[in-house]
Amino acid sequence: MLCNLADGIVESTPWYWWAVGFGGQLVFGSRFYVQWLASEKQQRSVMPVVFWWLSLVGGLLTLAYAIYRLDPPFIMANVGGPPIYARNLWLIRKARRAAAGAG
Repeated sequence: MLCNLADGIVESTPWYWWAVGFGGQLVFGSRFYVQWLASEKQQRSVMPVVFWWLSLVGGLLTLAYAIYRLDPPFIMANVGGPPIYARNLWLIRKARRAAAGAG
């Protein structure tokens, strides 16, 4: 396993936590490419719904890794995003239901 020397103590992180941490970053980072490609396709700035799903999943995975690491600044940096991403998904769902009911 990968080891880290922190304050003279060798610390080993299980491989699956590395997968969660890197996976969260990859999922979260991929949302920018999704948004960019969607905007290029429509030749205007577009925020596809999948952007919010990638944000939510990537944010939660990264938050889980931060909590596992017991890293307060890392936790604080990632705790606020998921509720905002979930709220955006809720608002999109609500708008779609209203549009379906009106049509």
